[in-house]
Amino acid sequence: MLGDVRIVIPLRSFDDPKTRLREVLSGAERRELCRSLADGLLTAVSGSDVVVVTDDAEVDRWARSRGAGVVAPGSPGLNVAVTAARNDARHDGIADVAILPADLARPATAASVVAATLADATLDALLVPDRHHDGTNLLLVPTAGEFTFAYGPGSCDRHRSEATRVGLRLQVLDHEDLGWDIDDPADLEWFLRQ
Repeated sequence: MLGDVRIVIPLRSFDDPKTRLREVLSGAERRELCRSLADGLLTAVSGSDVVVVTDDAEVDRWARSRGAGVVAPGSPGLNVAVTAARNDARHDGIADVAILPADLARPATAASVVAATLADATLDALLVPDRHHDGTNLLLVPTAGEFTFAYGPGSCDRHRSEATRVGLRLQVLDHEDLGWDIDDPADLEWFLRQ
């Protein structure tokens, strides 16, 4: 159980997910993969304060059935979604948010990595890049302040720059497990071999 932090999992929909995998998986297979990965992440952070950010009714029902809260951003876009979740956490008096994508391949250590960062008084924030050092696979930031989220291609560098701009003491952590997400056929091939 993590203390004064909220785990935020953005998940747009189970319908037509992982479009970059269309050439190797059917729609039903991609849907099953998306749901399986999201289930694995919720299991990994169970016992924590968790919200799923979605406007999708099916994802809302699924999240609540798994014991997670739901934040409905009301507007499209990942950056809008995580900003809404951060603002909701701030309103609830939560000090930090840890944003995790629902497609992490090996999320088992996520809670312990967040806990270790929160226990380190020399740090304000944590960034775990994907294995390509392009995307952001875990971002822990305070709810106070005006950190601007910048998800999308190249988000790792943009989030690092934003942390510097707003004066956060940031740790960038290359993590063998949390660096893996499932975005393209090569990621999927690796995942299926595990």
